[in-house]
Amino acid sequence: MTTYLYETVPTREGDVVKHYELQQSMNDEALTQHPQTGEPIRRVILGGWGAKKGAAIIVSDGDCGCGPSGCC
Repeated sequence: MTTYLYETVPTREGDVVKHYELQQSMNDEALTQHPQTGEPIRRVILGGWGAKKGAAIIVSDGDCGCGPSGCC
């Protein structure tokens, strides 16, 4: 089993996004509804653990990033 992070899909402006950790097999399809509440949810894609020294992490649409010399 793997733990995945899911978040609710806002249906109205001002809806608060809630986050859930749910366990699934790696072979299971991503959920579209919370199994208990029925709320619409989507899987959040996260980066891997750790960082390669000197690698930049993009924090926007490519105009800015963070690296060994700081963030812009």
